[in-house]
Amino acid sequence: MTVRRFGHPARRDPVTRLYGRRVVLRPLTSADFDQWTEVRLRNDGWLTPWEPARPMGIVDPTISREAFTSRCAARDRDRHADVSYGFGLFVDGAFAGEVNLNHVVRGAMQSGTVGYWIDRRHAGHRYVAEGVVALLRFAFEAIDLHRVEICIVPRNTNSRRVMEVLAIRAEGLAERFLQINGVWEDHVRYGITAEEWTTRRDDLVGTWLS
Repeated sequence: MTVRRFGHPARRDPVTRLYGRRVVLRPLTSADFDQWTEVRLRNDGWLTPWEPARPMGIVDPTISREAFTSRCAARDRDRHADVSYGFGLFVDGAFAGEVNLNHVVRGAMQSGTVGYWIDRRHAGHRYVAEGVVALLRFAFEAIDLHRVEICIVPRNTNSRRVMEVLAIRAEGLAERFLQINGVWEDHVRYGITAEEWTTRRDDLVGTWLS
């Protein structure tokens, strides 16, 4: 994986790419609409149970190129503002999912939250695990976070398997933590700190990235 270091967050390269052995993570652009919408629509039943319901009045970007372009532009702004970093996950050059670093908080906290999803056709190959390690390296080494958290609905065994494969520390249950598909759901909270990353870095990078 290649990681570039930058100065002030507002000057970060808007086309940052993160590399694993088999995957590439990069910000989505309007040119990705056709691939993105095909994957999202085909996986609607696979993904909907684990995602927040779309607010009323918000145009669905899976059916509107303009809405998708606006989504990409919003993520570009968030990246420049250092509040979140969204990445498409690409396998053999084809769009296969997303791995995102959200809710970046600076000050005394220096933290962020990871979220991810993958095309069902690519599930089971540990592409997401690889992408998460690439994102953790970015979080701890390129933008200097101290802690990263991943929160997962307990019955979402596929997403929890990623944490198990990577041996990310489980911290406990947050009751009714997020509204998912219209229901307030409990979440298992997983966390990793910069100190843990330093201790485990060589093993994680050697296994998944180099």
